[in-house]
Amino acid sequence: MLAIDLGIFNRKSHEIHYKEALLWSGIWISLAILFNIGVFKFAGHEKGMEFLTGYLLEKALSVDNIFVFILLFSFFNVPGKYQHKVLYYGIVGALIMRGALIALGAALIVKFHWIILLFGAVLVFSGIKMAFHKEEKIDPDKNPIVRFFKKIFPVTANFEKDKFFVKRKTGLLAT
Repeated sequence: MLAIDLGIFNRKSHEIHYKEALLWSGIWISLAILFNIGVFKFAGHEKGMEFLTGYLLEKALSVDNIFVFILLFSFFNVPGKYQHKVLYYGIVGALIMRGALIALGAALIVKFHWIILLFGAVLVFSGIKMAFHKEEKIDPDKNPIVRFFKKIFPVTANFEKDKFFVKRKTGLLAT
């Protein structure tokens, strides 16, 4: 569905307004409901309820992601017409990273049972840090991840249409 969304329906970068966002949300939700009807019909009531419960839970949990996307887009000043493509590749990257980290974490837990305590401590520490975090103006150039990335890849000063990388005389640059 991600490939169809970006590869067919949103091939050209454009700013997505509320009306279009609501239309596409309705389409994707309708497809999920049709799929759920199929699950009820072919796999039974219990599996249908499991899918519906999981879908509604994921839908509710995804609301906080919207705020993260808004923060990141404003942090990096991503123009509205490029946000859909950036979001798409961000989701693909997140799925790959999540899968890799879940596999790594599961392998570590199987081999070292005590590591679950370390994972729990990291979560508690992160939660406390977030609870007492003070608002401050953020400068992307001072971010350690951005600085590390800039050491690996030279970065352009501005966006280059909807490209993530551009080729220059000096070589490949990230935008």
